[in-house]
Amino acid sequence: MADRDYREPETEKKGLWRIIDSIEGDKVIWIIVLLLILISVLAIFSSTPLLSDESRIEIMKSHGVVAVSGLALIFVLYKFVTRIGIYRFFSQFGFFVSLILLLILDGHADLGFIRAQYLNGAWRTLEMFGLQIHVFEVVKVAMVMYLAWAMHALKQDKEALEQGLKSPTLSIANRLAEKKGLEFMARPFSKRALYIYLPSLLVCGLVMPGSNSSAIFIALILIGIMLIGGIPIKELLAAGAAMVVMVGILFGIYKATDGAVMGRMATFESRVKANYDTEILEKYREGSAEFYNALDSIRQPYGAKVAVHEGKLLGKGIGNSTQKYSVTHIYSDYMFSFIIEEYGLIGGLFIIILYLSLLARSSMIVRLCSNEFAKIAIGGLAFLITGQAFLHILVNSGIIPMTGQTLPLLSDGASAFLISCLAFGIILSISRMANKKIKTVEESELRSTDDIQARMMILEQIDDEQQS
Repeated sequence: MADRDYREPETEKKGLWRIIDSIEGDKVIWIIVLLLILISVLAIFSSTPLLSDESRIEIMKSHGVVAVSGLALIFVLYKFVTRIGIYRFFSQFGFFVSLILLLILDGHADLGFIRAQYLNGAWRTLEMFGLQIHVFEVVKVAMVMYLAWAMHALKQDKEALEQGLKSPTLSIANRLAEKKGLEFMARPFSKRALYIYLPSLLVCGLVMPGSNSSAIFIALILIGIMLIGGIPIKELLAAGAAMVVMVGILFGIYKATDGAVMGRMATFESRVKANYDTEILEKYREGSAEFYNALDSIRQPYGAKVAVHEGKLLGKGIGNSTQKYSVTHIYSDYMFSFIIEEYGLIGGLFIIILYLSLLARSSMIVRLCSNEFAKIAIGGLAFLITGQAFLHILVNSGIIPMTGQTLPLLSDGASAFLISCLAFGIILSISRMANKKIKTVEESELRSTDDIQARMMILEQIDDEQQS
């Protein structure tokens, strides 16, 4: 008897539903991305005071160009990058890109086409061909992708050596191990130290002169990714201890030189000790220079608390914020406070749900991926985005000291916005590959429900195609 086809007849889909059904990537993440971008357009327009030197129309034109460029970047990655191997190839250069950018920044270099910029009391950005690049935002994504490559390469190296084959990865460590006196480089720990621990320590150390909070945040993200990638707990504890020691040494240098070296430690120390309550104003005579200095120090964090308090459950409504006139950077460092002021606790919870949904959906994609690099890349990027979002929320809620971390895809800032779009584009691109793989398996099951070997061969073939 001929095999029966159990597929239901397909009904013709029209209009919007056909477009939605044709999306091969994770539809929930697409919805999250589009909602965040839409909210950012409304929030940035509304959070810009009328007292601003630049008109709202010009601000919205500028942000509109950035938003469209970000969507175009996401679409290009989603549509045209169809092989995991492409991401893996470029990811191996993530550490070197981060290292070069940070050396230019910390060296305050001016190379003509690219030069370091001093911004808000620190060296944080580079100007390249007239465009401003926030180096720390680039470093975050670059190092996540680099660690995904490094941990996948370590696994490939171990499997090859166990089978008595020549390792296809980690050529530097394996060549060093062949030299007399450097045989220890063949050990797994030595390779992890060379390809994971040393790059992570270097990057965090180079970020610290420009932003202590960014250095600590990047360190925590990298340690979290190492944990996801299966790095031994003992080594992670040792790496964490090494980072603490490094911070202690740098803080000691700052104290020993009376702030002449590692001056950013003063900002870190002041933020940890800072008291943002209005009672500190009582220590000074009203109208004195000390009074106004203290007022300036609490204006933004205290204004953010006021915004959260005044938002209550339903908020003041679009365009009715009052704290945007006193909190200078409410559209970037305090975007979550602004959202609560205008949209209320309901709006704030909605934003939190979006980021939690991203983390949940990304974890589902990770389970569908059979490629180790893809798993770590997706997990790491989702962890980075949600981690930064909740760090921003904790600062805006007054739970932890000010860090300057923006709200991904919501806060103003062209380079930070585009880097977030890059991360989302990679997630959606890999989710598209995973969904395509599932559909292929399902079709093979419909054709032959008993041929397990055939289905396994299809899975292996798809993995080979995506990795090449």
